[in-house]
Amino acid sequence: MIFDVSALENQEKYRLLNGGVTPRPIAWISTRSADGIDNLAPYSFFTVASCNPPVLLYTEVTQRSGIEKDTLKNLMATGECVVNIANSALLEKLNLTSASLNQDESEFDFAGVERCASYQVKPRSVKDSPIRYECTLREVISVSDLPTGGTVILLDVKCVYVRDDLYEDGNINQKLIDSVGKMGGNYFSLTSKNVELKRP
Repeated sequence: MIFDVSALENQEKYRLLNGGVTPRPIAWISTRSADGIDNLAPYSFFTVASCNPPVLLYTEVTQRSGIEKDTLKNLMATGECVVNIANSALLEKLNLTSASLNQDESEFDFAGVERCASYQVKPRSVKDSPIRYECTLREVISVSDLPTGGTVILLDVKCVYVRDDLYEDGNINQKLIDSVGKMGGNYFSLTSKNVELKRP
């Protein structure tokens, strides 16, 4: 089938992009509000934007209500966050943190996620996350403020935590990281099996 996107409704376009660009890594982003409330939310439009300097990129899709999510509000107010990487043991709690809560409620508490102090930023980290990137806000780029439009957020990486057993000979052991990804709809992908192919 061929789809002319100019003839599609917003949700149809969203489902074609969300369901085909898979699997996607998940940025489980923790922030702290100006009032000291710890926020935690997953974002699956996420990747590396640059390695020198180290910059991460995630996209916040505009909600149909037009209301900004707490993550971006907190980032704009404080300029700091932590991108936590989730493994399969954390998947159910990660999913719980996608719930819509009031701004004065913490997803850490709602989902029973244990937090710990970060090294260089004020937002708390997910204690059991195997890899964490402590970041400051670099730039916010509005692509579209229409429903299901996008805002691209660039984050400068200031500090990286890697669990000791995952770091071998200067590399993160891909067989042990056990990261999870997002598919379309309610589906997630697991990385319990890896295939190694050497580049030609």
